[in-house]
Amino acid sequence: MISQNEKNQLADLFPTVTQPRPEESHKGTFGTLNIIGGAETMSGACVLAGTAALKSGCGKVIIGFNQEPLAIQLIDTVPELMLSKASRLFEGELPSAWVIGCGLGISVEAVNLIKKIINRIHQGEKVLIDADGLNILAKLPDKIQLSDKTVITPHVKEASRLLQTDSKSIQSDRSGSARVLSSRYGCWAVLKGHRTVIAAPDGRTWINETGNSGLATAGSGDVLSGIIGSLLAQDIPLEEAIRAGVWLHGKAADMLVADGIGPIGLTAHEIIDYVRKIRNQITHG
Repeated sequence: MISQNEKNQLADLFPTVTQPRPEESHKGTFGTLNIIGGAETMSGACVLAGTAALKSGCGKVIIGFNQEPLAIQLIDTVPELMLSKASRLFEGELPSAWVIGCGLGISVEAVNLIKKIINRIHQGEKVLIDADGLNILAKLPDKIQLSDKTVITPHVKEASRLLQTDSKSIQSDRSGSARVLSSRYGCWAVLKGHRTVIAAPDGRTWINETGNSGLATAGSGDVLSGIIGSLLAQDIPLEEAIRAGVWLHGKAADMLVADGIGPIGLTAHEIIDYVRKIRNQITHG
C-alpha cells in the first residue's frame, strides 16, 4: 500500500497523474496510442507494451506488427488490444502518441518504419523510441535531430551505440551520458538501469529511486515503454509523463518484492497489474 504521506508527496511531484478522472468521459478522453514493433518471433514485446499501456489508463491501444501476414488476429488474454500491420498505422487516424521499437527487428522494412516515424516527429507528434528503434537510429548515416516531444529509452548497450562509445564509458558517468544523449538527439533521454537517469533537452536531469534487480528481466523495457507511451497519450504533461512512468515501473517492482514476488523470477507481465493498482491508489479523490 502507498502511505498517505507518500500520496501527498506524489501529488506535488505528479499533480496530473494523481488527479481523479472526470465522471463524464469516454475512451477518447484518455487518448489513443499506436505501438509499432513485433517482427516475427518478437510479437510478445508489443503485447507487453500494449497491455501496460491499457492498464496504465490509455483509452485505446493499436498495435502495428512488423510482419506479413499477421501471426495472430486476437490476443485471448487481452482482447481489448487492436491488432494491425505496422504500415497501416500511418494511413489511419492521427493517434495521441506513438511507441516504436519493441521487437521491431532491423530489417529494411524496420528501417523504413523508423524513417516514417522521424517524419511524424518533425510534424510535432509525440513519440517514444525504444529497443531496435534505437539500434536503427544509431546506424542512420545522417545526424538525426528528433524533438522535445520525443523520448528515447536506451539501456546501457543501446546508449553506447547511439553515442558511438562503450558501455564502460556510459556507466562511468550515467547522468552525463544521459545529458549528452538528450543534447545529441534534441529529445528526452531515459537511460535505463540501476537508478534510471532522465535527462531533459534543456540539460536538467533526475535520478529515479524506485526499482530493484527484479526489473532485469526480458520484457521489462517493453512494459516501461507502454507505461510512458500511455501517459503521453493521456495528455499528461511531457516531463510528468516521463518521470511518473519511470517511477511507476520501479514502484511496481518494489511492491511486488514486498509482496513476496521476486526479485528472483519476477516477470515483466507481473509488473503491469501492479502499475494499475498503484495508479488507482495514488489518485486523490
